[in-house]
Amino acid sequence: MTMEGTKKKNLFAKGGWKNYITYIVIIAFLAIMIILNLTVGLGRGDKSTLARIAFSCILAVSLNLVVGFLGELSLGHAGFMCVGAYLGCFVANTLRDATALPELVVVIIAMIIAGIVAAIMGFVIGVPALRLRGDYLAIATLAFGEIVRCIFKNLKIFGGAKGMSTKIYNNNTLFILAFIVLLIVVFCCQNLINSKHGRAVIAIRDNEIAAKAMGINVTFYKLLIFIVAAFFAGIAGVLYGSTIGTIRQETFSFNYSIEILVMVVLGGMGSINGSLVAATIITYLNILLQNQLSGSLAPVKNIVYALILIVIVIFSNAPALKNFRESINPKAILARISKKKPDASVTRSDEAKWDRIPTKINIDEVLSADTRSGYADDPVPPGEDVVPMEATKDELYRPLDRKEEK
Repeated sequence: MTMEGTKKKNLFAKGGWKNYITYIVIIAFLAIMIILNLTVGLGRGDKSTLARIAFSCILAVSLNLVVGFLGELSLGHAGFMCVGAYLGCFVANTLRDATALPELVVVIIAMIIAGIVAAIMGFVIGVPALRLRGDYLAIATLAFGEIVRCIFKNLKIFGGAKGMSTKIYNNNTLFILAFIVLLIVVFCCQNLINSKHGRAVIAIRDNEIAAKAMGINVTFYKLLIFIVAAFFAGIAGVLYGSTIGTIRQETFSFNYSIEILVMVVLGGMGSINGSLVAATIITYLNILLQNQLSGSLAPVKNIVYALILIVIVIFSNAPALKNFRESINPKAILARISKKKPDASVTRSDEAKWDRIPTKINIDEVLSADTRSGYADDPVPPGEDVVPMEATKDELYRPLDRKEEK
């Protein structure tokens, strides 16, 4: 077998394929939706829901970098999304009017520019804000989100209080583009966390003082994660702006930042896969309640939504339900399915034979060994040999002299 074949065999023997399960699931889900769209035909609302699920997953994964892996509480993620949505869609509108570029190229350029601008804002806010900790950092980032929202509300160039009109991307391919961007974001985040830089970030989360003592540049890595998370939030803002016809500042309130944080917490702090699942469930649940409870029942929507979240939290953390959660865990289910049951009709011989178990000494030598303990002054039975010992019983048990003890 060649060296290359050996490396491939070792990769799969160690379970390296498990690192690609997330990508396989996303690609499989996207392929199923594309097939359904081509055969049965998905409705306009279904395609919009898929696009919203995709950029919600991007927001949850990016915020998980800050909250889950870095261990800092940020409530201004909707502010970075707001920056990306307004500036990115403004660039897209300008390019549509000034050039004849294809729509896909226009959206990609808008996402790159929005991500860069949001990353710059993340750096500007992160330098002073990351000197704070805990609740103070949460208050600072929350204030940033509200300030950004008020600025865009009062700028006439961005539509003012009425909002900024934008062109909706092709509804048949928007969810495909959104899921492709989601794949790229998950790939970047997983590789960042699994690299030496990600291990440094996790070390800062576990013990910042110990990380500094080990020579880790704490300020650099905090800014790095904050900037990367803001960059991805800006990209999600452009996807959001391409889904609806008008961008309004009310969407990016602190309630939306808390909703993104709920996705991260329910999915598990420091779990990318958990963030994807939680973002999908919460986004679909929110859209479903919004469609079912409309009109006079609109105020009830928030109450039902909050009660469902409370039930999910209790189910995820209640100690009494631990055994039930473990029983329905996908890993446990797969283990039970893949477990081979022994065939009762086949009689197997006992493989634990003495001639098959390597030992250092023979069993006869162990049984013939003399394990009798004694002292040098004990009487020796006739015909037996005893190894002389250095100390007698009286010497071992004599009381200590006080002078010798001093």
